[in-house]
Amino acid sequence: MFMAPDPGLVRLRVSLRAVLGTGLAVTASELAGLSLPASITGGLAALLALFTVGDPTVRGQAVTTALLPLVGFPVLALATVLHSVPAVRDASWLAVVFCGVYARRWGPRGQALGIFAFMTFFITQFLHAVPGQLPQLYAAMALALAASSAVRFGAWCIERRTPPPAIPAPLGGRGLARPTTRQAFQATAACAFAMAAGQFLSDERWYWAVGTAWWIFVNTASRGETLVRGFRRIVGTVTGIAAGLLIAVPLHGAPTPTAVIVAVCVWGIFYTAALSYSWMMFFVTVMAGLLYGLLGVLHPGLLGLRLAETAAGALGAALAVALILPVTTHTVTDRWVARAVHAVHDCASAAARRLAGDLGADPAPRAAELEALLGRVRFALAPLVHPLNPMRARKSRARQVLALLDDCAREVRGLTVVAADPDASHDARLIAACGRVEAAIEGLVGAVPERAVASDAEALGEAVPGHDAGAEQALAHLHGLERALAALATPLRGSSTMGA
Repeated sequence: MFMAPDPGLVRLRVSLRAVLGTGLAVTASELAGLSLPASITGGLAALLALFTVGDPTVRGQAVTTALLPLVGFPVLALATVLHSVPAVRDASWLAVVFCGVYARRWGPRGQALGIFAFMTFFITQFLHAVPGQLPQLYAAMALALAASSAVRFGAWCIERRTPPPAIPAPLGGRGLARPTTRQAFQATAACAFAMAAGQFLSDERWYWAVGTAWWIFVNTASRGETLVRGFRRIVGTVTGIAAGLLIAVPLHGAPTPTAVIVAVCVWGIFYTAALSYSWMMFFVTVMAGLLYGLLGVLHPGLLGLRLAETAAGALGAALAVALILPVTTHTVTDRWVARAVHAVHDCASAAARRLAGDLGADPAPRAAELEALLGRVRFALAPLVHPLNPMRARKSRARQVLALLDDCAREVRGLTVVAADPDASHDARLIAACGRVEAAIEGLVGAVPERAVASDAEALGEAVPGHDAGAEQALAHLHGLERALAALATPLRGSSTMGA
């Protein structure tokens, strides 16, 4: 995991920025004379603001960050006021869960606001906050958002020079066919089960089960994805508890070493989030143990209870995706693979037009979109290639699909580089090669919109065969795409396809 590619050291820089932003937020709360629970609230609010806001532009990120108090403050008040009314509190939290998941239909901004609202409710349960603490909690959250924004948009705005990676548009649909609507019902049912099971296990720490069920549904779309995420969360929690017994318990809440290790955990959460959910949960669990140490309530039994609550939340998520409007892995993977194959065609077509002399055609953005889609395909296929998957035939087909799509991406990257060369010239053979790519894609996923090759033929109608080095390289990459697309037909047309 630590050897994974990090172009431009973006993950490293974002992780270090998170440490600075969160540290500044906690420092501001302490200098303002706020209580320890308020300072913890500020630190967690800053961490969430830096972690969840993922709009594609800096301006969009700033707008979303400015909107966080509009959902955070009312939820903070609701959760603290209802602290002594358990039945109404629980019903209100389930309403926040439903609205928070449903808001994902509005993209990254909806997702960020939904997560922030849920976690604000969670934090009040974590701290057992009461109405008398509300002014200090408000002040801490406001200071935290201001401090984290000063770091993110002022002192270290990484995104101004390095735009965030492209995020594929979510799968569409209407009514209950829309993934976000379906997930809203699933997540609410999962959290309701987790809430009941968690309260059976503990009247004080039941909220960990609800938090587990919620986070398992973040960025998942199918039954398989949710189950794998639940498994990885348990793995991360178990290893984090083991580390907590060795690190957090002996510290007994000593402020200085605790603060240092919490900073390391914040760095680890951000650095590993895109690579391994288990590693991210490891750092989250260690950090939670350290915070309990600061509050003076940490003991080995509490960490054991944390594991039991996590298992209850994971079980709730598993039951919800199996019984409430289930979506199979096959349904989701087929749609993402089809989108990735269409993106391959778009890249090849734009590159061919660029080589034909059309300066307005740029394959680079389409290549970036393809990379983002491939990341989503890998995530969707993760349940099928998981080591514990007993269905060997489907596992083999899924691995073959991933390997062939990676081949396509490699050829597209090479084609994009060739097309960007100002000395590369066109060649009439590109028409035939691009036509074969389109035919292969139509054989896999159906007709390609707008018949791009026909327009290419018009653009290249007066071209003659040549032997330009750029054209030869482009043809080599197009032939590679043909071979990979032809090979994809076998696993995609398997008798049971790939899903479950």
